[in-house]
Amino acid sequence: MMLRFAFAALGLGSLLAGCDAFEQNADRPETALEFPEPDRPVSKVVSNQFSNEDARDERGEAQQVMDLANIAPGMTVADIGAGEGYYTVRLAQRVGEDGRVLAQDIDREALERLGRRVERERLENISIKLGEADDPQLPDDSFDRIFLVHMYHEVTEPYAFLWRMWPALAEGGQIIVVDVDRPTNSHGIPPALLFCEFAAVGYNLVEFVERPDLKSYFARFERGEEKSAVEAIEACNNA
Repeated sequence: MMLRFAFAALGLGSLLAGCDAFEQNADRPETALEFPEPDRPVSKVVSNQFSNEDARDERGEAQQVMDLANIAPGMTVADIGAGEGYYTVRLAQRVGEDGRVLAQDIDREALERLGRRVERERLENISIKLGEADDPQLPDDSFDRIFLVHMYHEVTEPYAFLWRMWPALAEGGQIIVVDVDRPTNSHGIPPALLFCEFAAVGYNLVEFVERPDLKSYFARFERGEEKSAVEAIEACNNA
């Protein structure tokens, strides 16, 4: 059964800072040092492989997520953590020739493989860009939707990452997160921690849906009235 939760009812105050950060985040990029260090372990990055695409399509994963996200022809969409392109190519088909998809990843080799796939399948509405761990490197005022599918738990600098993503949304744009309710070092993220990290930067949760059939949950965020000042961001307590 689908479950929808109001953001205000979640009582997130107890999740805010109070614990020491995990030591595994000690080697932080210099560009992220002004942001608080996240209080959570991070999963190792894994890429989407072509071999599991048929299984994902059998359960209608991409189509259902795109339906939930209201993806329509002519939209401009970013697929962050695109890997080898499971969502990228399907988003490109959905938005059509009048739409655009930007595929971004921090794995250069995965993007090279995706580039060859785009050429092979002659998908002319896809662009590819290399990102950074603490900066998605997206152009300003550009995207109706930004997809973070089964990858947000791998983001090592969530506050810098989300703060620098803010300007990339077009007016009325939304960030779509699909992930799993389990610890961040087990390739998932508890919803309350996800909500807290987004709220710390100034985003509002507008929808949350549990999808047991997809073995995932779906969350939709929009920009709030104002982005948090860097010095005002407080790290969320993973406990």
